[in-house]
Amino acid sequence: MQQRKLGPYTVSAIGLGAMPLSMNQKKEYPEPADAIATIHAALDAGVTLIDTADIYAPAWDQVGHNERLVGEAVRTWHGDTSDVLVTTKGGITRGDGETWGRDGSLAHLRAAVESSLRALQVEAIDLYQYHRPDRTMVYADVMENLAELKRSGKIREIGISNASVEEIEIAREVLGEGALVSVQNEFSPRHPGSYDELRYCEEHGIAFLPWSPLGGTGGGAQQVGERFAVFAEIGQHHGVSPQQVVLAWELALSEALIAIPGSRRATSITDSAAAADLTLDADEVDRCSQAVCLPVG
Repeated sequence: MQQRKLGPYTVSAIGLGAMPLSMNQKKEYPEPADAIATIHAALDAGVTLIDTADIYAPAWDQVGHNERLVGEAVRTWHGDTSDVLVTTKGGITRGDGETWGRDGSLAHLRAAVESSLRALQVEAIDLYQYHRPDRTMVYADVMENLAELKRSGKIREIGISNASVEEIEIAREVLGEGALVSVQNEFSPRHPGSYDELRYCEEHGIAFLPWSPLGGTGGGAQQVGERFAVFAEIGQHHGVSPQQVVLAWELALSEALIAIPGSRRATSITDSAAAADLTLDADEVDRCSQAVCLPVG
């Protein structure tokens, strides 16, 4: 498996987005044993980065569901997990009757981290990412809250999610040089809008983790080769799935990018993981970029 840098860590170029195991648009969830088998299949394929979040759950009263699955899967895998990095996120609230909100206060984030520690059954979180901005708070103040959690030893590294270039700059200024290690934004052929954030991360040595890199759980991932024929055409040439081509193209865009495709099935993540070994030539990369209206060359 190709490796890439994420702050002080070295992880697989393809990670696993665990969200679909507990929350997806079809509301279809595998049995716990099958979910754990999917995570084990990812680890078997060389994946060493698993992404989760506290709110990933079938319902509001099951918050922490996905974290518990991930924690159990890592603990019960047959191999060496010393190099497996689990990242989780907090800052979105989910309450009684599916009431949703945002909360970047120190009190909420501290409580959320404690809950995540219990769900994952770890002493400290390797990488904690601020999930979505709380627009009632000054962004710099939230970054200081995250810095306080790191000083307390509850989290080892800090990332942010769904962030603009301006917010990334604020985070870097507050946290200090090298202390912001990741940005997790939506990025895929159907949603290439975070290209500027990707390039900013590349310039400043920050890992960029695109969520829904294949197009999402509502059919976008399955239909990517139909919506963007170039991925299917190149896949046919290489004898691989369109999804593998999408991921290989994204990896070719920047050394800062680490893709985290979601999966509900072992076969899906095994196929996705193989994208790390698929090398596209410059013409193929440009064709893919042109198809989604991104710069080429």
